[in-house]
Amino acid sequence: MGLTKVKVSISNPRLPKKKVALNFLVDSGAAYSVVPRAKLQKLGIKPESKESFFLANGEEISRDMGNALFQFRGRRRASPVIFGEIGDSNLLGVVTLEALGFVLDPLRRELKPLPMLLM
Repeated sequence: MGLTKVKVSISNPRLPKKKVALNFLVDSGAAYSVVPRAKLQKLGIKPESKESFFLANGEEISRDMGNALFQFRGRRRASPVIFGEIGDSNLLGVVTLEALGFVLDPLRRELKPLPMLLM
């Protein structure tokens, strides 16, 4: 199984000019993106809720969530974000990918534009 990593810029929706670029593992099995708490706090992004999540081993964990702007290949969109704790990986989840208009090609392990349908 191959892994796909990309560099994405993150900013606060209220202060979009202040941003930080991070390397992310693209995880098509994760709904939400995970960014280290320290990076989100540095940008002034605050938690808005706390949610429970299940890990692959069945363990249940709780994490704070907020909203951030993600920028990739000239596209910038808001998306929910999980406040990562020590030991958590930087993950780019499906909600963020779709908001940005991209989809993971699992065979080529690359991001491709997502056809935008309006029905």
